[in-house]
Order: sequence, then C-alpha cells, then structure tokens
Amino acid sequence: MYQQLDDDTLIRLTRIFKALGEPTRLRILNLLCGGEYAVGDIAQQLGLSQSAISHQLRILKDLRLVKARRAGVSIYYTGDDEHVLGLLKQAIDHVAHF
Repeated sequence: MYQQLDDDTLIRLTRIFKALGEPTRLRILNLLCGGEYAVGDIAQQLGLSQSAISHQLRILKDLRLVKARRAGVSIYYTGDDEHVLGLLKQAIDHVAHF
C-alpha cells in the first residue's frame, strides 16, 4: 500500500494533520459531522467565543475541511471533506476501544 508522495502532497498532508492536532478544531469538525451550524451556534455548543470559533473556522476553510453558506446575515458551516470527516470518525472509534 506504499505510495510515493511528492513535496506538494506532503505539505498538504502536514497542514491537514496539524489542523487536526488542535483540540478546538477537532471539536468543531466533530460537531459539523452532525450537520450544519451557524458560528453563534457552534460557539454556544462548544462554550467558546464567536471570535475564537471564527478564527478556527477560517483555518479549516482554508484547508477545505469545512465550507460556508450565507443565509441573510448568518453564515452556516458544514464539513467539506468526507475523507477527513471519515478519518475523524474512525479515530474517535479507535480511541473508544482503549
């Protein structure tokens, strides 16, 4: 199953795993696995400020791990990469077996 990785792929993988290494971003992605949420709803669910959530969402959006949809004055976020969301779900299942 070994696959040679070019430099661009290695850089992109490193950025994704670095993003997944931050607890708040993992909490956001885990929440977004369950559906679409506005920034304020995410902040309320996770007990964090909207500013903190917006900062983390910007990082996740830049990596194309979440996507945004505007509805009036609200912006709603969902997961945008089924592969990464699947990886997250598998990792959660893996940790649950300990």
